[in-house]
Amino acid sequence: MAPTLNAHAHPAPDHSVLEFANRQWRVRRPRPFVLVIEGEVGQEDTAPSDYLHEQLLLPEWREAFYQLVDATGLVVCLNVHTQHATYRDVRGRSSKGRLSQGEYYHHDGCSGPVKPRFVEIRCPIQPQARGVATAVAPHHDVVKAMVQVLPAELAATPALAEMDMRLDAIGQMDGAALDHLQGLITRTVRKKLTAEGARSYFRQVDAAANAYFEPWALGESRFIANANSGITMQHRRAYQAPHTGGVANGHLVKRWTNEELLLPGQVVDSAWMAALCSEEDGEPLDGQVGTVCALAGNFKPSHAPTSAKTTSPTQAPVPNL
Repeated sequence: MAPTLNAHAHPAPDHSVLEFANRQWRVRRPRPFVLVIEGEVGQEDTAPSDYLHEQLLLPEWREAFYQLVDATGLVVCLNVHTQHATYRDVRGRSSKGRLSQGEYYHHDGCSGPVKPRFVEIRCPIQPQARGVATAVAPHHDVVKAMVQVLPAELAATPALAEMDMRLDAIGQMDGAALDHLQGLITRTVRKKLTAEGARSYFRQVDAAANAYFEPWALGESRFIANANSGITMQHRRAYQAPHTGGVANGHLVKRWTNEELLLPGQVVDSAWMAALCSEEDGEPLDGQVGTVCALAGNFKPSHAPTSAKTTSPTQAPVPNL
């Protein structure tokens, strides 16, 4: 029997049960493009566990889970306790007077030859809670929202005045056209607005795009569809109040799970990973200038030639949502 999402309530009216990996999971859908997995049915009172690696990402279920992310947009896994070695710290630090690159809506891997299939961002279990949000929304919705809330004086600048920014035209754009228009708007906002003016603008974008920016929970992983033929998302570090600095804040980690979590038989392709990781080289980490991602010499993308057998969807059917 193929895994399915059942609409009956468990244990609350806004919850459903997802049958996947021969288990039942408590889930909810706070946005059409978001699926939140809270944990296994019947394990509500147990301590957080590593069900992500021990069940959902086992080789026989991995591709089906990946396709679930592709089809949904954003899959959130709560109450996961893991210290898996493939995670690395999220780079980038903001200041009151300067936006980090991560504060603009973006895909991961834009400077590499191939964008990763999705990006997993994780808030580890740690003493300090994470106070800064991460906003996630579909690419088309983000660009439409950027146009909708763009101040008229910015829309009239030479870089944008000749662009077709009608919402129906944006709805027909492919990824490359969306990237081009979005880049023009982002550069205009960065040039014309102060740092807090730009942050205020992007808060309006978050609202207009109906972005998901719920507070981070300790032990939460977010799988964001980053490059596929269907739903692609963008994300950003989203200060939901003026950035005053000097406030303690928990850290995040990340990985490109499809490319970095190896299946048996996969080997190193350092050139591919170095190209992807190079986009982080200019972002500071803990106040220091970073070096090219240390993972560059350790992983091979799963789409490259390898002796590993990838999981077939026929072995692990994708849940019927």
